[in-house]
Amino acid sequence: MIDTTSSKVSRAIQAKRDAGSGAVIGYLPVGFPTLSTSIEAAVTLAGNGIDVLELGLPYSDPVMDGPVIQAATQRALAEGFRVRELFPAVREIVSQTDIPVVVMTYWNPVSQYGAQRFADDLAAAGGAGLITPDLIPDEATEWMTAAERADLDRIFLAAPSSSEERLRQAVEASRGFVYTVSTMGITGARSDVDAAASTLVERLRAVGVDNACVGLGISTAQQVREVLEYADGAIIGSAFVRALAEGGVERLAEVASDLASGSRVS
Repeated sequence: MIDTTSSKVSRAIQAKRDAGSGAVIGYLPVGFPTLSTSIEAAVTLAGNGIDVLELGLPYSDPVMDGPVIQAATQRALAEGFRVRELFPAVREIVSQTDIPVVVMTYWNPVSQYGAQRFADDLAAAGGAGLITPDLIPDEATEWMTAAERADLDRIFLAAPSSSEERLRQAVEASRGFVYTVSTMGITGARSDVDAAASTLVERLRAVGVDNACVGLGISTAQQVREVLEYADGAIIGSAFVRALAEGGVERLAEVASDLASGSRVS
């Protein structure tokens, strides 16, 4: 496993583990509903119990995102969001929070921007790393090199369909955590988090994972508690995006506080 001592994300997860719980990772797209509001919303998550921020980079073909997130990212693009605006947004969020900020993006925008330039600009803005959902480790040499030079976390995905070899590759290539996909298919809140998630975490443990964080489908504090019984982190996306869309930052704060309560030690 890659050394994680310089990883802000690993340290945040370890702090929650030392406290007897796990981390809550909160996702929001940058630029939704406006750039300024998305910055305020991210800071709001950080102030209401979220341990790691995951900022989505709007993309024109978000094949893994569910309808709630797709609608939000498409609105951000319609409002004129551009990749170059990500970095000052990250800088502003980092200046107002003390939790790690990672970016989730499909590979094409990074490739178009330039992998090393992207890594350097993200690091300069205070970002902690990158989640690349459509990039597999054996095709990620360019990004691995760029991220290592910039001292950024590299977060790859593991799915229930992944072979043992693919899981091992994800574990060896990742720094920060392995994004553990709880269900097959697109993102979106579900009434039950798939039981396949716990099995997948067990498989990742068997090949040496340090931090396995489960995403796709978590929408209640009870689900957070259930996931943190076997995983190191619970990733929440659609529930936060919906709250922001329907009730603004005030509603987002309420939902974040509620869901974060699932990580509290009783």
